[in-house]
Amino acid sequence: MPPRAYLAGPDVFLPEARAHARRKVEICARHGILGRPPLNEDVASLAGMAEAEAWLAIFRKDLAMMEECDLVIANLTPFRGASADAGTLVELGWFLGRGRPVFGYSNSAILFAERSRRQVAAIPDPVPDLSVEGFGLPDNLMVAGAVLDGGGHPLVLPPDGRDRPFDALDVFERCVALAARTLGLAPAAD
Repeated sequence: MPPRAYLAGPDVFLPEARAHARRKVEICARHGILGRPPLNEDVASLAGMAEAEAWLAIFRKDLAMMEECDLVIANLTPFRGASADAGTLVELGWFLGRGRPVFGYSNSAILFAERSRRQVAAIPDPVPDLSVEGFGLPDNLMVAGAVLDGGGHPLVLPPDGRDRPFDALDVFERCVALAARTLGLAPAAD
């Protein structure tokens, strides 16, 4: 059985989330990996639940899927702020804490310190005298460190130094290829 990759990220919020997830699963398959996107396919039953019950059902379903997966490939593209999606970061930490391989990518080529500076310029910081570490990293040092320690490679970024649209998949495919090589999977035949 091919290794199962939990495809973490805020992609589930895209308007065409199912089609996007299908494309990601196809990319994974070409590299010998079974992609598992955490979509909420059972929208009808969720709609019939109270809000407090629905969010907990989603959390537990995602946790069960994570338990079944061998590694995580996380979309760490900044989401609603200067850093990656908070839920994705919890999932990343979950895999790191269990010693399972961690791979991450970002469609943003702008470094974390610069994104943080831009955000503070747009929305004043409630604690303006605090500094934000830079270190030339693509995200907070704990995020960068989790990916490096968890998978043995830094975050995969746009190779040309140019931002991609949030839903672009070329950087994702580079990350999947890196995960496949790291796991010793043979490249898929065309």
